[in-house]
Amino acid sequence: MKKALKIFGILVVAIVAIAAAGVLYMQYAFPNVDAAPVISINKTPALVERGEYLANHVAVCVDCHSNRDWSKYAGPPIPGTEGKGGDVFDHAVGFPGVFYARNITSDKETGLGNWTDGEIYRAMTKGVSKNGDPLFPVMPYHYYNQMSKQDAYAVIAYIRTLKPIKNKIPEAKPDFPMNLIMRTMPLKEDAHTDANTLTNEVLQGKYLLTIAGCAECHTPQDKGKPVEGKYLAGGFEFKFPNGAVVRSVNITPDQKNGIGTWSEDMFVQRFKAYNNTAAANQKVSPEEMNTVMPWTMYSGMKEEDLRAIYKYLKTLEPNNNKVERFTPAPKKS
Repeated sequence: MKKALKIFGILVVAIVAIAAAGVLYMQYAFPNVDAAPVISINKTPALVERGEYLANHVAVCVDCHSNRDWSKYAGPPIPGTEGKGGDVFDHAVGFPGVFYARNITSDKETGLGNWTDGEIYRAMTKGVSKNGDPLFPVMPYHYYNQMSKQDAYAVIAYIRTLKPIKNKIPEAKPDFPMNLIMRTMPLKEDAHTDANTLTNEVLQGKYLLTIAGCAECHTPQDKGKPVEGKYLAGGFEFKFPNGAVVRSVNITPDQKNGIGTWSEDMFVQRFKAYNNTAAANQKVSPEEMNTVMPWTMYSGMKEEDLRAIYKYLKTLEPNNNKVERFTPAPKKS
């Protein structure tokens, strides 16, 4: 009996030692990415203008990195908070831990004021912070990794113009084992799109849809991975703090459950309808349906870009996935 207990004890110690060694290996061997590149972006007015457009109306970086007014439909950013960060992604909305949108203003203490252009570029496109910690992919670096280098530089050039806002953001607190898994997620290689390959509207539309992260929200997921065969078929759930659930729509060209019956003009108008003061300030009560879709930001997308996205969507295989758009919050007893 004593021999058996001794062997058991040795096995337990061995297992603990192996587990500890594995954790240490994950902590120090990952993220396996290169050092931040040494770059200095020439922040010309044209580049800043392009970056402002992308950051506010396509990639919508300002959406997550500002405070949103959820008393209004689609939660438009609150003026004066652009870039200050603070949006929380936690268990209440289905995340494996507590994550925060960072302060991306030029404040030197709490923002990006002491980051180099290369460090910002690496965070955007690889998913690694200034100090080498991994970023949870609610920061859509997997999509930004596919930006053309010029567009990535443009976004950085624009971010540098944001007024400094002192706003200290708490550190992320991922759950176990996500704290280890996310160390393997950052990207080592570049997948940049060569702007010269965007030779027609369909390719341009695919590119814009990619860097806008549309697939992230419009493709349902299972255990953090896109459901096979459901690309852009809708159904991704967004939980509101009061228990209500809104789901993304099917944007494949299915005639019944997607956008198959939409004309190009209808598609464009769906976005442009929010490009006015009344729509941007539409009040909603907590009991009414709201949406995380930043309509007021996307409404500023150029018409030709919206038409290009529509043309790309029309090339996709229709998917008849039917989506229940909204489940109200449970009634209080």
